[in-house]
Amino acid sequence: MRILDQYILSRFLYNFFSSFVILMFIFIFQTIWLFIDDIAGKGLDIIIIGKFLFYLMPNLTEKVLPLTVLLSSILTFGAFAENYEFAAMKASGISLQRSMLSLIILVTFLGGVTFYFANTVIPASEQKIYNLRRNIAKVKPAAVIEEGVFSDFEGMNIKVDNKFGENDKYLQNVIIHKKSNLQKNNTVIKANSGELISSEESDIIQLVLSDGHYYEELVPNSAEDRKHFPFAKAEFDTYTINIEVPENTQDLEEERNIRTDKMKNISRLRKDIDSIRENNLTVVGAFSKNIVTRLGAFAPLAENDSLSTTQTYTAPQRDSLPASNQALDSVTNTTEVLRLYHDYQQRQIISSASNAISNILNSVSGKKQDIENKYKIYNMHILSLHKKYALALSCIILFFVGAPLGAIIRKGGLGLPMVIAIVLFLAYYFIGVFAGNYAKEGNIHPVLGAWLSTLIMLPLGIFLTRRATADKGLMSFGHVWDTISEGIKKRFKRKTK
Repeated sequence: MRILDQYILSRFLYNFFSSFVILMFIFIFQTIWLFIDDIAGKGLDIIIIGKFLFYLMPNLTEKVLPLTVLLSSILTFGAFAENYEFAAMKASGISLQRSMLSLIILVTFLGGVTFYFANTVIPASEQKIYNLRRNIAKVKPAAVIEEGVFSDFEGMNIKVDNKFGENDKYLQNVIIHKKSNLQKNNTVIKANSGELISSEESDIIQLVLSDGHYYEELVPNSAEDRKHFPFAKAEFDTYTINIEVPENTQDLEEERNIRTDKMKNISRLRKDIDSIRENNLTVVGAFSKNIVTRLGAFAPLAENDSLSTTQTYTAPQRDSLPASNQALDSVTNTTEVLRLYHDYQQRQIISSASNAISNILNSVSGKKQDIENKYKIYNMHILSLHKKYALALSCIILFFVGAPLGAIIRKGGLGLPMVIAIVLFLAYYFIGVFAGNYAKEGNIHPVLGAWLSTLIMLPLGIFLTRRATADKGLMSFGHVWDTISEGIKKRFKRKTK
C-alpha cells in the first residue's frame, strides 16, 4: 500500500471511529427517553439495565452507520481541500478518484459487514429486547404495574394509586377489570389495598386484595334471560387471585417465538412472505365467496341432463292465444317486478333486501380492518427484507455523496461539515420514514418504500462526484448572486442620491 493510501485511510478511520462513538452516545441517550418507562422506577439492578441498553445498540446502527460514513467522508476530504492537500495531489497527477480508491474498497467491505449485521445481529438483538421487556414483568410482577394508569397484567387491566414496600409489592386503591374469554371486561374488582406475593420456588403469583367489592356481569345462554341483564356482586375482606406463571420464566433472557418482521433474517423473511401471501389470498378468496353466496349473485347455471336419450315432453298450454298474438314481456326493471306483488308484500321485499344489504356491509366493514392488518404485516415483511439490502448499499452511496461534497466545500472540523451532514442525513432519513409508512399502508409498493431514500441519494452522489472531479463548485450560483447583489447595491445608491 502506498504511503498516500495509508495516510488517507488513517485519517478517514480516525474520523470514522470518533464520529461513530459520538453519534452512538447521542442516539443511545435519545433512545433512553423512549424506553424510560420500561427501566425507570422498576427496581431493576444495574446489570439488567446495562443489558437492555446493550441490546439496543445494534438497532441504532441503522441510523448511526450511514450518518457516520457521510460525516467522516465530509470531514476527511473537507480537511484535505482546506489544507490544500488536494491541490498537491492534483499537482502530482493524482485525481480525486485515485485518492478515493482505498476508501472505496474500505467502504465496500463496510457495506458487506453492514449487510451481515442487519441480517444476523439486529434480528437477534430485537428478539433479546422483546424477551427482556416481557420477562421483566414475570420476574418482577410489580414492575409492569404503573401508578395512576391501567396496565395490562396477565389478562387483567389493573390500576393502583400507589406502590410501596420491598419490590413495590404493596398496592393501594386497586381497580381491576378482568377479561372474559371473549376479551370483554365483564368483571370489576375494587379494593382498598393489595399485596403481590411471589417467590422463585413457586410458579404462582398471588394477588391478595383486602376490603373491597366484586361486580360481574353474567351472560346467560338463554336470550330471554339476557334481556334482564343479570349480574352478581359481593363484598369481601380478603380476596386472593392466583396467577399462573409459565415454567422457566425466571430467566430474563428466555428465548421465545419470533413475533415481528424485525426479528427475522432474510431466509426467514422470504419463507414467511410466501406463506403470508398464500394465507391472505385464501382469506380474501373465502370471504369473497361467502359474500357472493349471500348476495345470490353469479348463480351457476343448471348442468345439462346427463341422460343420453332425450325424452319428449309436451307442456300444457297456459295461454289460449297463439304465440304471435301474445304481448311482449313488459317487465324492464325492479320497479316493474315489485308491481307484481301487493303493497304489503312490496314492503316486506324491500325490508328484507335492505336488511340483507346492511348485514353484508357490516360484514365487509368488520372484515376490512382484519384484511388490512394482514396485508400490512405482509408489506412490513417485504419492507424489512429490502431494507437489509438498502442499508448496506446506502453506506456506499453516502460515501460518494460525502467525499466529493467535502472536496467542494473545502471545510474541515465539526462546523459546516457537521451541519451539511446532518441536513443530508435528515433528508435521507425522513424520506425513508415517510416512504416506509406509505409502504406499510399499501399506498406504494414496499420495495419502493425500502429503496426510495437510497435511490434519491444515488444521482446526488453521481452529480457531486462529477463536479468534484471537474474541480467545479457545488452550484453555479456564484456569478448569479454577484449580479443580483451588485444590482441591489446600485439601486440603493440611486435612492440615497
